[in-house]
Amino acid sequence: MGIIRVENIRVYANHGCLKEETIIGSDYRVDLEVEADLSKSAKTDELSDTVDYVFLNKVVREEMAIASRLLETVAQRILDRIFGEDILVKKASVSVSKINPPIGGDVEMVTIKMSQTRNK
Repeated sequence: MGIIRVENIRVYANHGCLKEETIIGSDYRVDLEVEADLSKSAKTDELSDTVDYVFLNKVVREEMAIASRLLETVAQRILDRIFGEDILVKKASVSVSKINPPIGGDVEMVTIKMSQTRNK
């Protein structure tokens, strides 16, 4: 097994429970970690034998572009897409962070993290 991380994916999106958040939008950070068997790609040097991090970045950007009230919903959509579209992924974790959330205090970010394992 091996781990591929795509870290600090920065996006601007319109998530939130407040109407202003869905209109104005906010800055977000997404961190993604996937576990997969990387032994074959280490030998073949072929992109088709590994989890393509360009694909992972694309999934994050596309799912973040769909407005949701909760970050948990966005994170679950990201996980669902990854498991649905790449059979090599055995486990994945995604963290979605809202930068400078409007929660009435000096808070750098709020983060939710969700993980999922492929059923055998």
